[in-house]
Amino acid sequence: MRTAEKVIISTAVTGSVNVPSQSEYLPRDADQIVASALEAVEAGSAIIHLHARHPDGRPAWEAEIYEQIVPRILEKTDVVINITTGGSSAMTMPERLAGALRFAPELASLNMGSMNFVYSGIADKVTDWKYDWERQYVLNTYSHPFINSFDRIEYTLRELGENLGTRFEFECYDIGHLYTLAYFVERGLIRPPFLIQGVFGILGGIGADHENLTHMVAIADKLFGNEYYFSAFAAGRAQMQFGTHSAWLGGHVRVGLEDSLWIGKGRLATSNAQQVRKARAVVEDLGKAIATPADARRMLALKGGDKVTL
Repeated sequence: MRTAEKVIISTAVTGSVNVPSQSEYLPRDADQIVASALEAVEAGSAIIHLHARHPDGRPAWEAEIYEQIVPRILEKTDVVINITTGGSSAMTMPERLAGALRFAPELASLNMGSMNFVYSGIADKVTDWKYDWERQYVLNTYSHPFINSFDRIEYTLRELGENLGTRFEFECYDIGHLYTLAYFVERGLIRPPFLIQGVFGILGGIGADHENLTHMVAIADKLFGNEYYFSAFAAGRAQMQFGTHSAWLGGHVRVGLEDSLWIGKGRLATSNAQQVRKARAVVEDLGKAIATPADARRMLALKGGDKVTL
Protein backbone atom coordinates (compact mmCIF):
# COMPACT_ATOMS: atom_id res chain seq x y z
CA MET A 1 0.00 0.00 0.00
CA ARG A 2 1.17 3.50 -0.73
CA THR A 3 1.10 5.27 2.60
CA ALA A 4 -1.07 8.34 2.45
CA GLU A 5 1.04 11.49 2.72
CA LYS A 6 -2.24 13.28 3.34
CA VAL A 7 -5.52 11.56 4.16
CA ILE A 8 -8.32 11.84 1.60
CA ILE A 9 -11.78 12.10 3.14
CA SER A 10 -14.45 10.91 0.72
CA THR A 11 -18.11 11.62 1.42
CA ALA A 12 -20.86 9.34 0.14
CA VAL A 13 -23.69 11.85 0.28
CA THR A 14 -26.88 9.80 -0.04
CA GLY A 15 -26.41 6.41 -1.71
CA SER A 16 -29.25 4.08 -2.62
CA VAL A 17 -29.48 1.87 0.47
CA ASN A 18 -30.95 4.01 3.22
CA VAL A 19 -34.48 5.35 2.75
CA PRO A 20 -36.06 8.63 3.88
CA SER A 21 -38.13 6.97 6.61
CA GLN A 22 -34.95 6.10 8.50
CA SER A 23 -33.77 9.68 8.94
CA GLU A 24 -35.11 13.13 8.16
CA TYR A 25 -31.51 14.18 7.49
CA LEU A 26 -30.89 11.85 4.53
CA PRO A 27 -30.61 14.00 1.37
CA ARG A 28 -33.52 12.89 -0.79
CA ASP A 29 -33.67 15.19 -3.81
CA ALA A 30 -31.29 17.12 -6.05
CA ASP A 31 -31.39 20.34 -4.03
CA GLN A 32 -30.64 18.56 -0.76
CA ILE A 33 -27.88 16.46 -2.33
CA VAL A 34 -26.17 19.57 -3.72
CA ALA A 35 -26.44 21.50 -0.45
CA SER A 36 -25.18 18.56 1.61
CA ALA A 37 -22.26 17.92 -0.75
CA LEU A 38 -21.14 21.55 -0.58
CA GLU A 39 -21.29 21.49 3.22
CA ALA A 40 -19.13 18.34 3.23
CA VAL A 41 -16.54 19.98 0.99
CA GLU A 42 -16.44 23.00 3.27
CA ALA A 43 -15.84 20.64 6.21
CA GLY A 44 -12.84 19.03 4.50
CA SER A 45 -13.99 16.38 2.04
CA ALA A 46 -11.78 16.10 -1.07
CA ILE A 47 -14.01 13.62 -2.93
CA ILE A 48 -17.80 13.57 -3.22
CA HIS A 49 -19.34 10.20 -4.10
CA LEU A 50 -22.70 10.69 -5.78
CA HIS A 51 -25.90 8.77 -6.26
CA ALA A 52 -29.04 10.55 -7.44
CA ARG A 53 -32.60 10.49 -6.11
CA HIS A 54 -36.04 11.49 -7.31
CA PRO A 55 -38.00 14.10 -5.29
CA ASP A 56 -39.66 11.32 -3.26
CA GLY A 57 -36.25 9.87 -2.36
CA ARG A 58 -36.34 6.93 -4.79
CA PRO A 59 -32.90 6.08 -6.19
CA ALA A 60 -32.56 7.62 -9.66
CA TRP A 61 -30.38 6.70 -12.61
CA GLU A 62 -31.48 9.24 -15.21
CA ALA A 63 -28.79 11.55 -16.58
CA GLU A 64 -31.32 14.37 -16.34
CA ILE A 65 -31.36 14.00 -12.55
CA TYR A 66 -27.56 14.04 -12.37
CA GLU A 67 -27.64 17.19 -14.49
CA GLN A 68 -29.46 18.87 -11.60
CA ILE A 69 -26.62 17.92 -9.25
CA VAL A 70 -23.13 17.69 -10.74
CA PRO A 71 -22.82 21.12 -12.45
CA ARG A 72 -24.19 22.92 -9.38
CA ILE A 73 -21.52 21.34 -7.17
CA LEU A 74 -18.66 22.01 -9.58
CA GLU A 75 -19.62 25.63 -10.21
CA LYS A 76 -18.98 26.35 -6.53
CA THR A 77 -16.05 24.08 -5.66
CA ASP A 78 -13.10 22.19 -7.15
CA VAL A 79 -13.98 18.94 -5.37
CA VAL A 80 -13.35 15.59 -7.09
CA ILE A 81 -16.66 14.10 -8.25
CA ASN A 82 -17.04 10.31 -7.99
CA ILE A 83 -20.23 9.02 -9.65
CA THR A 84 -21.61 5.60 -8.83
CA THR A 85 -21.76 2.78 -11.37
CA GLY A 86 -23.33 0.55 -8.73
CA GLY A 87 -26.64 2.38 -8.53
CA SER A 88 -28.82 -0.29 -6.99
CA SER A 89 -29.50 -3.97 -7.63
CA ALA A 90 -32.88 -2.96 -9.09
CA MET A 91 -31.24 -1.08 -11.97
CA THR A 92 -30.07 -2.45 -15.31
CA MET A 93 -26.44 -1.99 -16.31
CA PRO A 94 -27.20 0.82 -18.80
CA GLU A 95 -29.15 2.57 -16.06
CA ARG A 96 -26.29 2.14 -13.59
CA LEU A 97 -23.83 3.73 -16.02
CA ALA A 98 -26.04 6.57 -17.27
CA GLY A 99 -24.82 9.28 -14.90
CA ALA A 100 -21.13 8.44 -15.25
CA LEU A 101 -21.30 8.20 -19.04
CA ARG A 102 -23.01 11.58 -19.18
CA PHE A 103 -20.32 13.41 -17.20
CA ALA A 104 -17.12 11.35 -17.67
CA PRO A 105 -16.14 12.12 -14.06
CA GLU A 106 -12.63 12.01 -12.68
CA LEU A 107 -13.64 9.04 -10.53
CA ALA A 108 -16.39 6.43 -10.61
CA SER A 109 -17.11 3.60 -8.23
CA LEU A 110 -16.78 0.05 -9.57
CA ASN A 111 -18.04 -2.96 -7.63
CA MET A 112 -15.63 -5.86 -8.04
CA GLY A 113 -17.96 -8.84 -7.75
CA SER A 114 -21.49 -10.18 -7.76
CA MET A 115 -22.91 -10.71 -4.29
CA ASN A 116 -25.90 -10.80 -2.03
CA PHE A 117 -26.25 -7.16 -0.98
CA VAL A 118 -29.01 -7.34 1.60
CA TYR A 119 -30.61 -4.51 3.53
CA SER A 120 -34.09 -5.93 3.92
CA GLY A 121 -33.60 -5.66 7.68
CA ILE A 122 -34.48 -1.98 7.41
CA ALA A 123 -38.10 -3.12 7.14
CA ASP A 124 -37.90 -4.61 10.64
CA LYS A 125 -36.89 -1.28 12.15
CA VAL A 126 -39.15 1.23 10.40
CA THR A 127 -42.74 1.48 11.61
CA ASP A 128 -43.81 4.71 9.93
CA TRP A 129 -43.08 4.78 6.19
CA LYS A 130 -42.95 8.18 4.50
CA TYR A 131 -43.33 6.85 0.95
CA ASP A 132 -45.10 3.86 -0.59
CA TRP A 133 -42.04 2.63 -2.50
CA GLU A 134 -39.68 2.23 0.46
CA ARG A 135 -40.74 -1.00 2.19
CA GLN A 136 -40.89 -3.22 -0.89
CA TYR A 137 -37.68 -1.67 -2.19
CA VAL A 138 -35.64 -2.81 0.81
CA LEU A 139 -37.42 -6.19 1.05
CA ASN A 140 -36.53 -6.99 -2.56
CA THR A 141 -32.83 -7.13 -1.68
CA TYR A 142 -33.46 -10.42 0.16
CA SER A 143 -34.20 -12.14 -3.16
CA HIS A 144 -32.36 -10.02 -5.75
CA PRO A 145 -28.56 -10.49 -5.96
CA PHE A 146 -26.32 -7.61 -6.96
CA ILE A 147 -24.80 -8.63 -10.30
CA ASN A 148 -21.29 -7.46 -11.16
CA SER A 149 -20.11 -10.10 -13.61
CA PHE A 150 -16.72 -10.01 -15.29
CA ASP A 151 -18.19 -8.84 -18.59
CA ARG A 152 -19.91 -5.94 -16.83
CA ILE A 153 -16.71 -4.99 -15.03
CA GLU A 154 -14.73 -5.09 -18.28
CA TYR A 155 -17.39 -3.09 -20.12
CA THR A 156 -17.24 -0.37 -17.46
CA LEU A 157 -13.44 -0.29 -17.50
CA ARG A 158 -13.42 0.15 -21.26
CA GLU A 159 -16.32 2.56 -21.68
CA LEU A 160 -15.44 4.86 -18.79
CA GLY A 161 -11.75 4.16 -18.29
CA GLU A 162 -10.27 3.65 -21.74
CA ASN A 163 -12.70 5.85 -23.66
CA LEU A 164 -13.35 8.70 -21.22
CA GLY A 165 -10.30 8.77 -18.94
CA THR A 166 -12.24 8.11 -15.74
CA ARG A 167 -10.38 6.34 -12.94
CA PHE A 168 -12.04 4.18 -10.35
CA GLU A 169 -12.77 3.62 -6.70
CA PHE A 170 -12.63 -0.19 -6.70
CA GLU A 171 -15.20 -1.29 -4.13
CA CYS A 172 -14.20 -4.63 -2.60
CA TYR A 173 -16.77 -6.29 -0.34
CA ASP A 174 -14.79 -9.48 0.18
CA ILE A 175 -11.29 -10.88 -0.22
CA GLY A 176 -12.17 -12.56 -3.51
CA HIS A 177 -12.87 -9.15 -5.01
CA LEU A 178 -9.18 -8.32 -4.64
CA TYR A 179 -8.31 -11.30 -6.83
CA THR A 180 -10.84 -10.13 -9.40
CA LEU A 181 -9.12 -6.75 -9.37
CA ALA A 182 -5.75 -8.49 -9.81
CA TYR A 183 -7.11 -10.32 -12.87
CA PHE A 184 -8.00 -7.06 -14.60
CA VAL A 185 -4.68 -5.49 -13.55
CA GLU A 186 -2.84 -8.43 -15.15
CA ARG A 187 -4.83 -7.91 -18.35
CA GLY A 188 -3.68 -4.30 -18.50
CA LEU A 189 -7.14 -2.79 -18.07
CA ILE A 190 -6.22 -1.17 -14.75
CA ARG A 191 -3.06 0.82 -14.21
CA PRO A 192 -1.55 2.08 -10.95
CA PRO A 193 -1.91 3.95 -8.81
CA PHE A 194 -5.42 2.76 -8.05
CA LEU A 195 -7.78 3.22 -5.13
CA ILE A 196 -9.17 0.18 -3.31
CA GLN A 197 -12.21 0.88 -1.17
CA GLY A 198 -12.65 -1.85 1.42
CA VAL A 199 -16.32 -2.20 2.33
CA PHE A 200 -17.25 -3.95 5.55
CA GLY A 201 -20.47 -4.80 7.35
CA ILE A 202 -22.85 -5.27 4.41
CA LEU A 203 -25.00 -8.38 4.88
CA GLY A 204 -23.71 -10.71 2.18
CA GLY A 205 -20.18 -9.30 2.24
CA ILE A 206 -17.23 -9.36 4.61
CA GLY A 207 -18.09 -8.55 8.22
CA ALA A 208 -17.17 -5.44 10.18
CA ASP A 209 -14.41 -7.13 12.18
CA HIS A 210 -11.12 -5.32 12.41
CA GLU A 211 -9.25 -8.55 11.69
CA ASN A 212 -10.92 -8.51 8.27
CA LEU A 213 -9.60 -5.03 7.52
CA THR A 214 -6.07 -6.06 8.49
CA HIS A 215 -6.39 -9.22 6.38
CA MET A 216 -7.72 -7.31 3.36
CA VAL A 217 -4.75 -4.94 3.46
CA ALA A 218 -2.34 -7.88 3.84
CA ILE A 219 -3.75 -9.64 0.76
CA ALA A 220 -3.83 -6.39 -1.22
CA ASP A 221 -0.17 -5.82 -0.31
CA LYS A 222 0.64 -9.34 -1.52
CA LEU A 223 -1.18 -8.81 -4.82
CA PHE A 224 -0.35 -5.19 -5.58
CA GLY A 225 2.64 -4.16 -3.47
CA ASN A 226 3.05 -0.40 -3.51
CA GLU A 227 0.79 0.21 -6.50
CA TYR A 228 -2.44 1.09 -4.68
CA TYR A 229 -3.98 3.37 -2.09
CA PHE A 230 -6.41 1.94 0.42
CA SER A 231 -9.54 3.40 1.97
CA ALA A 232 -12.12 1.75 4.18
CA PHE A 233 -15.57 2.18 5.58
CA ALA A 234 -17.99 0.03 7.51
CA ALA A 235 -21.74 0.27 7.21
CA GLY A 236 -23.64 1.54 10.21
CA ARG A 237 -22.28 1.95 13.70
CA ALA A 238 -18.72 0.83 12.88
CA GLN A 239 -18.20 3.62 10.32
CA MET A 240 -15.88 5.82 12.38
CA GLN A 241 -13.98 2.89 13.88
CA PHE A 242 -13.04 1.58 10.45
CA GLY A 243 -12.19 5.02 9.13
CA THR A 244 -9.87 5.48 12.10
CA HIS A 245 -8.29 2.06 11.54
CA SER A 246 -7.72 2.79 7.85
CA ALA A 247 -6.07 6.15 8.59
CA TRP A 248 -3.91 4.57 11.30
CA LEU A 249 -2.67 1.98 8.80
CA GLY A 250 -1.77 4.72 6.31
CA GLY A 251 -4.96 4.65 4.28
CA HIS A 252 -7.80 7.02 3.51
CA VAL A 253 -11.28 7.48 4.97
CA ARG A 254 -14.83 7.42 3.62
CA VAL A 255 -17.82 8.74 5.53
CA GLY A 256 -21.32 9.84 4.57
CA LEU A 257 -25.00 9.19 5.08
CA GLU A 258 -24.93 6.54 2.36
CA ASP A 259 -22.89 4.34 4.67
CA SER A 260 -24.15 5.33 8.11
CA LEU A 261 -26.96 7.53 9.37
CA TRP A 262 -25.30 7.92 12.77
CA ILE A 263 -22.81 10.22 14.46
CA GLY A 264 -22.69 8.40 17.79
CA LYS A 265 -24.51 5.74 19.76
CA GLY A 266 -28.23 6.39 19.41
CA ARG A 267 -27.66 9.77 17.72
CA LEU A 268 -28.56 10.43 14.10
CA ALA A 269 -26.09 12.51 12.12
CA THR A 270 -27.71 15.79 11.13
CA SER A 271 -25.56 16.20 8.02
CA ASN A 272 -22.75 14.70 6.00
CA ALA A 273 -20.58 17.60 7.12
CA GLN A 274 -20.99 16.53 10.73
CA GLN A 275 -19.45 13.16 9.89
CA VAL A 276 -16.66 14.81 7.89
CA ARG A 277 -15.78 17.06 10.81
CA LYS A 278 -15.64 14.09 13.17
CA ALA A 279 -13.45 12.08 10.80
CA ARG A 280 -11.20 15.08 10.22
CA ALA A 281 -10.70 15.55 13.95
CA VAL A 282 -9.75 11.88 14.33
CA VAL A 283 -7.28 12.03 11.44
CA GLU A 284 -5.68 15.20 12.74
CA ASP A 285 -5.45 13.68 16.23
CA LEU A 286 -3.43 10.89 14.61
CA GLY A 287 -0.98 13.57 13.47
CA LYS A 288 -1.96 13.37 9.81
CA ALA A 289 -2.85 16.15 7.38
CA ILE A 290 -6.10 16.34 5.42
CA ALA A 291 -5.87 16.13 1.63
CA THR A 292 -7.31 18.88 -0.54
CA PRO A 293 -8.98 18.07 -3.87
CA ALA A 294 -5.70 19.02 -5.58
CA ASP A 295 -3.82 16.58 -3.34
CA ALA A 296 -6.31 13.82 -4.19
CA ARG A 297 -5.92 14.47 -7.92
CA ARG A 298 -2.15 14.24 -7.69
CA MET A 299 -2.10 11.08 -5.56
CA LEU A 300 -4.70 9.23 -7.64
CA ALA A 301 -3.39 10.51 -11.01
CA LEU A 302 -6.79 11.90 -12.00
CA LYS A 303 -7.39 13.66 -15.31
CA GLY A 304 -8.56 16.96 -13.77
CA GLY A 305 -11.87 18.66 -13.21
CA ASP A 306 -11.61 20.58 -16.48
CA LYS A 307 -12.05 17.29 -18.35
CA VAL A 308 -15.40 16.46 -16.74
CA THR A 309 -18.11 16.80 -19.40
CA LEU A 310 -20.43 19.52 -18.16
